Amino acid sequence: MIVKTMSAFFATIFFSIIFNIAKKNLIFCGLGGAIGWFIYLCCIQSIHSPVLASFLGALTVAIFSRSMSKIRKVPVTIFLISGIIPLVPGAGMYRTMFAIINNDLVGAATYGISTLQIAGVIAIAMVMVSSFPNKKQR
Repeated sequence: MIVKTMSAFFATIFFSIIFNIAKKNLIFCGLGGAIGWFIYLCCIQSIHSPVLASFLGALTVAIFSRSMSKIRKVPVTIFLISGIIPLVPGAGMYRTMFAIINNDLVGAATYGISTLQIAGVIAIAMVMVSSFPNKKQR
């Protein structure tokens, strides 16, 4: 699990470089991706639901991103977009398209629905956290 979490950390940093994130924020972006992926892995092992695990991982990334944006005084999207990269269901999208190309409509529907569910719960988690009111600064 440590190797997978470290892989998510570095993958998030490399995507952050592609997104032109400032060097001073790269480590924090990687940390957000690693934390979200670690939560995902823990949930997969305990509850065996990729949809719920993705939701909890994305919720963690969204809360982390919002906190870091206040601390680092940068927009929340810097940490949020790069932090959800490990959670994006890329393999599900690939399997859906592969099933369509091979004319396996049942497989395409199965993978497609699962992929849409995961993408949907990631979006819901981000919206939930962004709907919390900010504390007023005095």
